[in-house]
Amino acid sequence: MSERPQRKDPVDAIVDQWAAVRPDLDTKAMEVFGRIFRLSRTLGDRMEKAYTPYGISRGEFDVLATLRRAGEPHTLSPRQLSATLMLTTGGMTGRLDKLERAGLLRRSPDPHDRRGLQVTLTEKGLHLIDEAVGAGLAVQTEALSALDGEQADRLADLLRELLAGTPEQR
Repeated sequence: MSERPQRKDPVDAIVDQWAAVRPDLDTKAMEVFGRIFRLSRTLGDRMEKAYTPYGISRGEFDVLATLRRAGEPHTLSPRQLSATLMLTTGGMTGRLDKLERAGLLRRSPDPHDRRGLQVTLTEKGLHLIDEAVGAGLAVQTEALSALDGEQADRLADLLRELLAGTPEQR
């Protein structure tokens, strides 16, 4: 693995400014999370653009992708979707309404719970999500191409450790 010269980025400028006015601060966490937040925002915007041709937003993509990943028959309850996507039931209802109007999913009574509903991906939704996931992965793959394979693997491992160490993931 060849070492590239270290490039400066906007986070370096912020850290340098803090060092000038508060040299007592340990800004390592700011360096890491500042970059994570900036990457998330930048890639989030790119992902949104990748999903636009499919008529869906990132949030709607998440609902369809969650149903797709559930496997046959691509059905979950609204509660399962809300828990997986960390959404309130109100936020989930709005997404489900839009996706149902577009014919990408359908809601039906849960045969095992008279009070419950099931959300199922339609054939149209299945085709759309299979195309949209490819478009989103292409954006992510392009961004990750700044790293070689070993670096990407190491970054994935480090981020996994960091995420596993957060109280919400324990």
